[in-house]
Amino acid sequence: MKRYGLIGKSLKHSFSKSYFEDKYHRESIKDASYQNFPLEKIEDIKLLIKETNLSGLNVTIPYKTSVIPFLDLLSPEAKTIGAVNTIQFSSGKLIGHNTDHIGFHNSIKPFLENTMERALILGTGGASKAVVYALEKIGIKCLCVSRSPKEDQLAYDDLNEFVIKHHLLIVNTTPLGTRPNIDECPTIPYQFISDKHLLVDLVYNPEETLFLNKGKEKRAMILNGKSMLVHQAKAAWKIWNF
Repeated sequence: MKRYGLIGKSLKHSFSKSYFEDKYHRESIKDASYQNFPLEKIEDIKLLIKETNLSGLNVTIPYKTSVIPFLDLLSPEAKTIGAVNTIQFSSGKLIGHNTDHIGFHNSIKPFLENTMERALILGTGGASKAVVYALEKIGIKCLCVSRSPKEDQLAYDDLNEFVIKHHLLIVNTTPLGTRPNIDECPTIPYQFISDKHLLVDLVYNPEETLFLNKGKEKRAMILNGKSMLVHQAKAAWKIWNF
């Protein structure tokens, strides 16, 4: 029996377990199981690996960057992005991969328009790094927004009509708005959103976050994170099994 799983902190509403269990049932895969492994701190991964015979892991918030020191190797993409969401167990080595960038690119591809030359990325965590990598790879310039901005980043207070109107793709990579905190959303000037915008929220539970709802009210196109998760999970399965 091949054993896979997800590490993170709060995993009650995680997508991965239900996705892979449905996959096993749908495709009559009998020799695989999938389990959530909530870790209080990332150092607990050492004991998990020692005590559990694993064939592969997914990684979610808040460990996509802090897991890196516990791995033996990184794929070129994971190294460039600086974040890992998939761990391959190969010949006694732990190899970190990033399939988030694949999932994000495949999910937004049908919605992109030529006018979307610049993207505003809300948040600077591990998911944000994968989004920036995916967009810059296809020639879209990214500007990140943070509560504690570094050089070449903006604070939320810096956002104004000019910034919003010149960034027709806006991506929320923060967990704001995730159930049960459905009344939360990033503090951006939504009054400047237009029908030329595409708002993408990596949150998928609820299906329509307050962030997306505010965009819809301004007739923007909206997309949640469900399709990204499906695409990144497919890529993870290929890494583990091919």
